[in-house]
Amino acid sequence: MQPFTDPAAVARYGDETPRKVPGFADLQRMAMLLLAEHAPGAADILVLGAGGGLELKVFAQAQPRWRLLGVDPSAQMLDLARDVLGPLGSRVDLLEGYVDDVPAGPFDGAACLLTLHFLARPERLRTLGQLRARLRPGAPLVVAHHSCPQEGRLARWLARSVAFAGDGRADPAKVSASAALMADRLPVLSVAEDETLLAEAGFSDIALFYAGFTFRGWVALA
Repeated sequence: MQPFTDPAAVARYGDETPRKVPGFADLQRMAMLLLAEHAPGAADILVLGAGGGLELKVFAQAQPRWRLLGVDPSAQMLDLARDVLGPLGSRVDLLEGYVDDVPAGPFDGAACLLTLHFLARPERLRTLGQLRARLRPGAPLVVAHHSCPQEGRLARWLARSVAFAGDGRADPAKVSASAALMADRLPVLSVAEDETLLAEAGFSDIALFYAGFTFRGWVALA
């Protein structure tokens, strides 16, 4: 979690993340719409890995009757979320911690964006199971994170994501080196493995709704 405790990295987060993730603003809006399909008008929505507050702001602006709980282990990122939310923060509770620290709910929906690729397979499965346990039956979960679209070609696909985040003129050798470092440090799973984990955690009606180089997004029901 070091990048999310470094003050300079935290300060850059709001500007850098939309540049790194294809269609970032649309991803957030799609997540909101998918949650709204099943959540009641006055819904309790859980956002795991909410530091930075970007999706919390989108959700709060679009759904004025939602009550949001944003959870993140980084106090610095939660401070950023407070600044990003501004007056909208009156409808958002922020909790420093992990999924185990989340109240039992049940929640009417949950989102976990750009977070699960930091977790190794066993912890990812456990986290998904803990999310499932906190959702009412039939409630939606929206997730999006790095996922490898081709077995054995993670470094190639990560290099494409790295190049996308740049200005298109990056040194290919540096792009490859950065991608190799990401592949070594991030426990990125294949698309098939990600879908299998959702099913093993107790979710059904699993559907892909978003794809951008190595990023994939799914919606599933508890």
